[in-house]
Amino acid sequence: MQTDVAKELYHNHAAKMPIFDYHCHINPQEIAEDKQFKNITEIWLYGDHYKWRAMRTNGVDERYCTGNASDREKFNKWAETVPNTLRNPLYHWTHLELKRFFGVEKLLSPATADEIWEACNEKLQTPEYSCRRIIKKANVHTICTTDDPIDSLAHHRAIKADGFETKVLPAWRPDRAMAVENTETYNSYIDKLEEAAKMNISTFEDLMAALDNRHQFFHANGCRLSDHGVETIMAEDYSARDIERIFEKIRGGSDLTREEMLKFQSAMLYEFGIMDHSRGWTQQFHIGAQRNNNTRLFTKLGADVGFDSIGDFEIARPLARLLDRLDMENKLSQTILYNLNPGDNELIATMIGNFQDGSVPGKMQFGSGWWFLDQKDGMEKQMNALSNLGLLSRFVGMLTDSRSFLSYTRHEYFRRTLCNLIGNDVENGEIPHDMELLGKMVENICFNNAKEYFKF
Repeated sequence: MQTDVAKELYHNHAAKMPIFDYHCHINPQEIAEDKQFKNITEIWLYGDHYKWRAMRTNGVDERYCTGNASDREKFNKWAETVPNTLRNPLYHWTHLELKRFFGVEKLLSPATADEIWEACNEKLQTPEYSCRRIIKKANVHTICTTDDPIDSLAHHRAIKADGFETKVLPAWRPDRAMAVENTETYNSYIDKLEEAAKMNISTFEDLMAALDNRHQFFHANGCRLSDHGVETIMAEDYSARDIERIFEKIRGGSDLTREEMLKFQSAMLYEFGIMDHSRGWTQQFHIGAQRNNNTRLFTKLGADVGFDSIGDFEIARPLARLLDRLDMENKLSQTILYNLNPGDNELIATMIGNFQDGSVPGKMQFGSGWWFLDQKDGMEKQMNALSNLGLLSRFVGMLTDSRSFLSYTRHEYFRRTLCNLIGNDVENGEIPHDMELLGKMVENICFNNAKEYFKF
């Protein structure tokens, strides 16, 4: 932080606020079982495609990323990589996590790897470093996981039954319910949906009834939030007969044309929006990822292992069409839009302004810098676009979007960036040096806005 104002805002206002982590990919089973991790590699490197990308770039063989190398060997390769991550946010995140959770202030490198490995592992064996204790140590108020409609939510119910202080709630992620690119895979999923909903699915009407059944089940288990991970919004014209015919074709085992896929997915996004509104949920859209670009390694390793990138899809027209259709019918829920291409920042910041209706402060939200943009530069660009074209003061703030229990330091990283941005504006004479006004704004963005917005 570069100014005294930034330091005061962070230490007196931001740092004390609890964490409202309304979107992440934490495994609820690990919280339900209060898992104790065997070593630093298991809690730190398993599933972390950010680190894997850096390791591959540093010349590390795949067996030390996703392969069968030992946990110690994988840690050593990460320690070799870290000194080469200077100016990459991974350098900051790595050392912030070591310091905040383990009290390690030395820089990770091959020279310090043995000492840091032993120090972290010794602490991880103590009761104070179980999943739930780590969450408590990070002052986390609420966690929203990411869950498929067919999930039993048994782990969420177990956590609630235990009386765990932090709320751990499911979030509805129905991407597989509209993933019709592969008919065989999709029909297999529909078969599982039949089992979960305990009903036969032979028509599109049946499909929507089954999904609504699961939506109600999620609602009964505390869910008030949906999420969609899409390249771009689909909003093609279609008729009810079009969609029934397309679904009949799917259940008959035939592949769809590109036009049929777009029509079907357009219908699904609209119907999901109607469902969310009917139960007072907030909907989220993560837009712009071009996934699984490396065919060879996708075939070998599967999805979500670090071969995705920023896409350049058409965003504005289909997004406006979907939001406008829901708004015309008075069925547009609170909505958070996340974009992955920084070139779309101003697009999203202006789009949300089209559908603010005065019913809720910040009803339409420009979500925090996501994935490749959840670093200082990306966060600043997102907040600057929102400030210039909307109301930063109504922003619901940061989320981890992570699979690691050590990632709650992302909130500290964000809060420092926010305070630094405001502090520089004060220093430049662009906003008043009114610490009561600014302190309240910072506290709201860090926690209060999200708490009020979601009303969990």
